[in-house]
Amino acid sequence: MKHIKILLFTLFASFTFAQDGVGPLTANPDLFNKVKEIPTKALVNSFDSTFHYVSDTIALPFFDDFSRNKFQNYDADFGDANVTEELFYRMLDELTSLPLDPETKLTNTRTYRSEYDIALDTTIYYYFDSVRFLYDDLSVYEPNHIQTYAYPNYFIYDTIGGAPNAQDTVWGNNPEYVQDSARIFIAAINDPEKLWLNDQAYHNYRMAVNPWSLGVVTFDGLDEYGYPYNFSTSTNGTADTLYSKPLDLSTNSPADSVYFSFLYQTEGFGDAPESDDSLYLEFYSPVTELWQRVWRAEGAPNTDFKVGHVALTNPDYFQNGFQFRFMNYGSMAGALDHFHIDYVNLRPLSGYQDTLFKDFAIVYPISSLLDEYISVPWKHYRNNPSGKMGGEVEVTVRNGSELTENNQNGQVNVYYDGSLEGSFTLNASTLSGGNINYEPRTTYSSLHDFSTGYEYDPTLSNDTLAHFDYEGIASAQFPNDPINDTTFGRQVFENYYAYDDGTAEKAYGVTGEQGLLAYKFNAYQEDSLVAIQIHFVPSVVDVSNNLFLLSVWDDNNGEPGDLLFEDEFFYPRTPVYKSGRNRFKSYFFPDSSKIGVGETFYIGMRQIETERLNIGFDVNNDHSDKIFWSIDGGGSWNNSSFAGAVMMRPVVTSKMDYQLGIKTNEIEKVDQAFLLYPNPAHEILNIEGENITQSTTFEMRDLNGRLLKQFSSTTQIDISNVENGIYLINRLEKGQVIKTKKLVVH
Repeated sequence: MKHIKILLFTLFASFTFAQDGVGPLTANPDLFNKVKEIPTKALVNSFDSTFHYVSDTIALPFFDDFSRNKFQNYDADFGDANVTEELFYRMLDELTSLPLDPETKLTNTRTYRSEYDIALDTTIYYYFDSVRFLYDDLSVYEPNHIQTYAYPNYFIYDTIGGAPNAQDTVWGNNPEYVQDSARIFIAAINDPEKLWLNDQAYHNYRMAVNPWSLGVVTFDGLDEYGYPYNFSTSTNGTADTLYSKPLDLSTNSPADSVYFSFLYQTEGFGDAPESDDSLYLEFYSPVTELWQRVWRAEGAPNTDFKVGHVALTNPDYFQNGFQFRFMNYGSMAGALDHFHIDYVNLRPLSGYQDTLFKDFAIVYPISSLLDEYISVPWKHYRNNPSGKMGGEVEVTVRNGSELTENNQNGQVNVYYDGSLEGSFTLNASTLSGGNINYEPRTTYSSLHDFSTGYEYDPTLSNDTLAHFDYEGIASAQFPNDPINDTTFGRQVFENYYAYDDGTAEKAYGVTGEQGLLAYKFNAYQEDSLVAIQIHFVPSVVDVSNNLFLLSVWDDNNGEPGDLLFEDEFFYPRTPVYKSGRNRFKSYFFPDSSKIGVGETFYIGMRQIETERLNIGFDVNNDHSDKIFWSIDGGGSWNNSSFAGAVMMRPVVTSKMDYQLGIKTNEIEKVDQAFLLYPNPAHEILNIEGENITQSTTFEMRDLNGRLLKQFSSTTQIDISNVENGIYLINRLEKGQVIKTKKLVVH
């Protein structure tokens, strides 16, 4: 039915309401498949052959600025020195707690022994006594020894009076209680560098707006695997919960002025939480074994980071085993109602000074050291390395001190296979915005020229791909946390161009039937494309069954020009939601063909239905000037209304083709341009152009999408009965529009 539906669509049926737009994510592909693997279970619904982790207890002070990952790993193996094991049985003797016989089978149905006397023609029933035992549910660790009653799982039928084979035993079907066992492996954790027990909340470096240091933890409606807690719900609930490890506060008391301090922000680059959404902080008392809510913040539109500061005064907290947890209350249906936290600090002898978070820190990772691109094909860089290093590499830092602080030079170091390749200096004055010093509590974003000096080595022996690692270091001359003065990145050279950093904060697309989306690339050299990678993300409406046609255009004075390729109408594509970390779906051209392109080209699509197709949108790298959309078949193009980078990437032919199964078949560029004259026209219109034959078809539509004329190019076209105005002339190929021009009739 989808193909029939295509034929019924008019080209501009709903362009009046068409537009480009962004929306929130309802899932986080960055976290897909982040599943902790466990061995195969011997029993269904049991803990057999799984690991149970016993956490270590850490001491004060507790501090995490989230510049590094301090979430506990759960990766124990059977042979590890810290792993012990314990075997549990499902059915135990009540008195000795020893396991019952392995062949034990019991039932809830009352069973009996019957005697049939042939001579008297009488049956007498003797009901069995119940068996009392301890039953353990092996689906839950630790088992809890439930006292249980059941009966032998058989019936005995006895015939007296001389009949042969007088006694028969009939076993019951599907007894409720069958002896079995399950083995648990217990891993003792001893890693004081890890501070958090779980990772439901999302540790990241991009979701917050101007955080005070590198890295935050984000709370929303997604679980630790990147999926909504409840796809279809419209109600709110408790979503992410972040647990600290147990802490030993037994050597402290309320007199020690123990305070819990942290920073929090609403929305950031995500979705604004409403006023009835909340972020909570709760403390756990080992004495009462209860959690107590000690702090709450309401949802609100985007804010700067605010300070939370809570005193520990309850004596019940000052025990071995104290814990705290953050929780958010909001939508359970996706990446919505965002809260972000940073600089979590619990320490004695604390006070107002700990709410200042005096620190100098890098705020965001350095995305790329190249000019314009995050990634480029290795062969293109090897052939054209000159002038490709970035002339405006952005570095963002923050002086968290309440005082003016001295600035100093920073540095960026580049490594290949662990060896230092080269360095750049981050000028102190540039880092501080041209000031002699850093102003108090101020964030500085600065651009640094890496266009001279070191360049990535194009002579490496690896002629297929190359990965370079780099670190950026910036610091100030006062005591602070030195870890967040350094950030890390990787420059990837493979077989594609990328403007995006691989993380989607929002979803982007065009709304409107037959909407066009085109993405401009200025390549280092002419080449052939083998595929287009697209990062589709779920957002509010599932559009994975919607249709689109993959498209490639050449350049026409800075806008998409002639179509170099478009899928045939009868072979459309659909969005695919890939699972896995930063995964793109590669859409290859038909029959593994290659599309020849010049140095400037555009990749994109023509969508069939109205709904926005929701491509991942990286809001941290602005290339909106290269994003074009059209709702009149390409007659006019608009730039994106939103700052960011669409997560679409052109893949060029390379020595990686054999891994992709790419053949050598190449589609040549066909000139689809045509000329209208005179223009403006009055009574007669002429059409000329290359590759126009008697079978070439054109159509004339008004700006409401109504079809006025359809004609061949071999004769002059009479437009004397057409009213004055602006019209669109479309060139068709196999029923689809491949080129559009405007015509003025007067």
